[in-house]
Amino acid sequence: MTNARDRKFNWILGGIGLGSYACLLSLELLTETDDLQLGDVLVDALTLFLTITAAVGLALLVQRLHKDHEEKMTLIRDLAAARSEGKEWRNKARQHINGFRVEIGKQFEKWGMTEAEQDVGLLLLKGLSHKEVASLRGTSEATVRQQARSIYAKANLPGKTAFSAYFLEDLVDPQVPDNGMDAPPLSESSKVLQ
Repeated sequence: MTNARDRKFNWILGGIGLGSYACLLSLELLTETDDLQLGDVLVDALTLFLTITAAVGLALLVQRLHKDHEEKMTLIRDLAAARSEGKEWRNKARQHINGFRVEIGKQFEKWGMTEAEQDVGLLLLKGLSHKEVASLRGTSEATVRQQARSIYAKANLPGKTAFSAYFLEDLVDPQVPDNGMDAPPLSESSKVLQ
């Protein structure tokens, strides 16, 4: 809709520009009292053309600035709405997330993890690399790697992916279609973890 309106505006502006050019050139030729010289007519025509072109260009620039401003304001409103929705979702989910954290801690204790292993385990669940965990904890990457191996061994899981899947897989139920279509079958790794 906006593109059609912009095109219509551009055609109207072009018509006004062309009409203005024709009128001003005619007026210039009719009011010329000296003998008409081809060079003078061409210079006058070029001067009028450049003046009208500058005016049309300025109008197009103003139109574009107005459109950009409208788009910017729409984006600002959309961003504010998204932030509000995100804040509302986080507030609603906070209780569940805190409960989830408690349950993760209980599972870590059940597996017999040390406090350091629990810290590393939580950081790994957040998706951090061994290097990033080491940097945050002020230890070496080798230490974090050893703690991760110990975590996986205590949990009886083969590695980081299975460790993360143990806690996170059921947060998004693959059996519930979100688009009205049948859900895809479970992957082999998902079947192993059930």
